[in-house]
Amino acid sequence: MARKPGSSPQAMRTRAAKTAAAMSSPAAVAQSEPKKKVSPGQFAKEVRAEARKITWTSRKETWITSVMVAIMVTLAAIFFWVVDTGLSFAITQFLKLANAG
Repeated sequence: MARKPGSSPQAMRTRAAKTAAAMSSPAAVAQSEPKKKVSPGQFAKEVRAEARKITWTSRKETWITSVMVAIMVTLAAIFFWVVDTGLSFAITQFLKLANAG
């Protein structure tokens, strides 16, 4: 299989060095303008506008997801109970065997 151009180890090191140099230069740090203060009323308006953009899940989807989570938690609990019981039995038998001999 042919290599892609620029995928040689040397090319990758060169790109990494260029990226590191660009990130460490002071010009790379964006100079953002200071944030202007907003009144509490304007802030509340912006919060409401952002809240309207949220797409909430339907009741049906929430119910299905909740049931699936409950099923998975139950299965995980059963699995760990079986593993715990099995290990406990095995260790008990091993210790009985060690004490008997």
